[in-house]
Amino acid sequence: MCACNFDMRFTYVHSGWEGSANDSRVMQDALGHAEYEFPWPPRGSYYLVDSGYVIGSAFLPPHKSARYHAQEFRGVNRQPTTPQELFNYRHSSLRMVIERCFGVLKARFPILTEMHSFSISRQRLLVTTCCALHNFIRMYNRADEMFHVWEGSFVPNSDANPVGAARVGSGGTEEAFNARAQRAMSEYRDAITAAMWADYIGNRA
Repeated sequence: MCACNFDMRFTYVHSGWEGSANDSRVMQDALGHAEYEFPWPPRGSYYLVDSGYVIGSAFLPPHKSARYHAQEFRGVNRQPTTPQELFNYRHSSLRMVIERCFGVLKARFPILTEMHSFSISRQRLLVTTCCALHNFIRMYNRADEMFHVWEGSFVPNSDANPVGAARVGSGGTEEAFNARAQRAMSEYRDAITAAMWADYIGNRA
C-alpha cells in the first residue's frame, strides 16, 4: 500500500503484503502498528481513497452505486448526470496520480515485477528502495523524460491504493473510523458534492 502527493512523489510505503490481500486489511495493519509510522495528515485534510476502503475522518472514498472511473465518462453524452457522478468523476481524476506514480515506478524498475525468488524481507527492502529512488529523481531531475511521458498519460484507475490529499479530523485508528467520524466525513462529502453540482449546473446555464 502506498500514498503519494500530487507531485507524483510517494509519501508512504507499506510493503510486504501479497498482491491479492484485501485493501482494508492492509490499511488496518498499517494504521494499527505504531512502528509503521503511518503519516496521519493534519487536521482539516484527508486522503483520497478508492471504494475498497472505509470512509473515516482521514479517508474520503467515492460515492457507492454511481459511476466512478474517469474512462466511464469519456465520449459523447457520457457526462455526469447526477451530483454523485460528478463528485466521483473528479475524485477519480485526482486519484489517477497514484496510477501514474506506479506506472513510472514499474517502467523504471522492472525488477519489481520479477523478484519471486527473493525472500519477503528482501522484497520489502527492494520496494522501499525503488520508491525512494523514484522520489529522488522526481525532486532533483524535473526534466526526467519518464515522468513527462506519464504525467500526460491517461491511466485507468486500478482501485488499488490511496492517494494523499488532505484530511478532516485527527487521532488514531479507532477515532478515525468510529460512527461519529464516519458520519462527519459522509456529511462533509455530501457538502462538497452539493457545492460541485451547483457550480457545474450554474456554469452550464
